[in-house]
Amino acid sequence: MQSRTTRCGIDVAAKKLFATRRRGGEIERQEFANDAAGHKAVLKWTGRGARVCMEATGVYHLQLAMALRAGGVDVMVINPRVAKDFARSLGKRSKTDKVDADALLEYVDRMDFVAWEVPREAVLELREHGRRIGELVQTCVEEKNRAHAKRSSRISAAILKDVYAHIAQIEKRIAQIDTSAMNVIRSDRELLEQYEILVGVPGVGRRSAILLLSELAVLDRTMTVKQIVAYAGLDPRTYESGTSVEKAPRISRRGSARLRAILYMNALSAVRHDRGARLFHGGLILRGKKGKQALVAVMRKLLHGIWIALQRRIAFDASVLFGASLAQAESIDSAVAASQPEPRQAHRNGRSAAEELRQQLEPAGAEATRRRRKAA
Repeated sequence: MQSRTTRCGIDVAAKKLFATRRRGGEIERQEFANDAAGHKAVLKWTGRGARVCMEATGVYHLQLAMALRAGGVDVMVINPRVAKDFARSLGKRSKTDKVDADALLEYVDRMDFVAWEVPREAVLELREHGRRIGELVQTCVEEKNRAHAKRSSRISAAILKDVYAHIAQIEKRIAQIDTSAMNVIRSDRELLEQYEILVGVPGVGRRSAILLLSELAVLDRTMTVKQIVAYAGLDPRTYESGTSVEKAPRISRRGSARLRAILYMNALSAVRHDRGARLFHGGLILRGKKGKQALVAVMRKLLHGIWIALQRRIAFDASVLFGASLAQAESIDSAVAASQPEPRQAHRNGRSAAEELRQQLEPAGAEATRRRRKAA
């Protein structure tokens, strides 16, 4: 068993942990797997009473930090930006697992120790509820796909009946866990406040709010918008090799696939039902972006606004988030109105400039306008 003089810095990645410890003036380094067995090995290696420093890396550090705290190790979790600035102040130019772990060891040695607090029981309970809902929803989708395939291929009616019965059972279990998750949220004032903010976001319904909250509530509140975007895997990644290979930029996807899946459905709904999101999405399409690229941009924009609203405990305001797109649309509408185009002046498909613009930016509204004119 080590004494409190043992200090350790741990660089946390999705699958690996690289640790550097100082004990009695001696430096040692070790690599571990980022799983339950690896966490036990880290605890044995550091010993009770040690002090450990790591970066906040979303769910990647959470289980390790909880295992160490339960084992009697003092844990300090710092903002990645703080760790980066500290490493730079030490004159470290390279970025490797070893360098990062060494810098974290220096941090815990030199700076005031601020003990990490384990997330509240309600937050951890909600996280498990959200994960289970996601698992059951995925199973339900798979069963519905099987039902469609079996119905198309005229499989035995008894088998098809069994598949539908299974779907009904899964949906009942999802509803039960939904109810249980809401009970957890109502039992915690802070979670309830955050939930009420989320249901006010365009494209976010009751279940989406539960799932989003279950993923976001466990994260470090000091994370910046840039860090939360990277955590979701929505940050852009450029691929270049020499002078001959250059691929189009794509999102990194090095983050929470669960969070991306939830935001994807939220973005689809927001584009359909919120004018600001629709204008923002349509403007990107007009500038040459592909449909999926524009939708990812809406996902990223929504995550920006959601994270800021949750941290500041303010109501989500889509008119502010998509204010530039709304202002641009109003400016264009005013300019078109000032020119007073004839309703059927010579134009592609016989439409006026105003109608053409509205069709591109707000197809649902344009269709409603045409129906009213035709009825008149």
